[in-house]
Amino acid sequence: MTNKIQHLSEALKSLLGGRIVSESEALGELTIVVKADDLLPACALLREAPGLRFDLLVDLCGLDYSRYADGAWDGARFAVVYHLLSVELNQRLRVRTFAPDDALPVLPSVTAVWPAANWYEREAFDLLGIVFTDHPDLRRILTDYGFVGHPFRKDFPLSGTVEMRYDPDQQRVIYQPVTIEPREIVPRVIREEHYGNVDGAQRRASADG
Repeated sequence: MTNKIQHLSEALKSLLGGRIVSESEALGELTIVVKADDLLPACALLREAPGLRFDLLVDLCGLDYSRYADGAWDGARFAVVYHLLSVELNQRLRVRTFAPDDALPVLPSVTAVWPAANWYEREAFDLLGIVFTDHPDLRRILTDYGFVGHPFRKDFPLSGTVEMRYDPDQQRVIYQPVTIEPREIVPRVIREEHYGNVDGAQRRASADG
């Protein structure tokens, strides 16, 4: 751990104290985990505290841990990671929080702290079904209005659940249950007995001649 990261770690512990569930370092950056109930006050402190000043939300992404570590994961299923940057102090931080309820993942919106979270949270809602309370306009942003399900969830079928086509009788686009049957394609490899063998190739050439 470099001196700069060590200094940041100490500043975080001094400011957030018991709100930090865990801390780790990877690729020269710190990641802290906070509980969902502590997320908003922690984010406000991270933005405003003189020694931190994380004024820029670079990215926000949702995660589905249901098949993490080959299914060995026994924690909460859904998480959100916030990638923060302090332009003034030139330092970065990742903040991770887990939704308490796997069946209905709900987390508070951080748009009041970082307005840039608006579209990021809509994306996490669209693709993973994570609901953000107090979001100003929480609706799908990438999939169509009639889309069913959340395609980044690990249990979402690769073929989807509905398909769209043009119906000439109704003269409009309609949705219907997907008609693609899931199947596993196994490559079929056929090789000659002496494939790659020089003597075998010479024998075949002699026979053809």
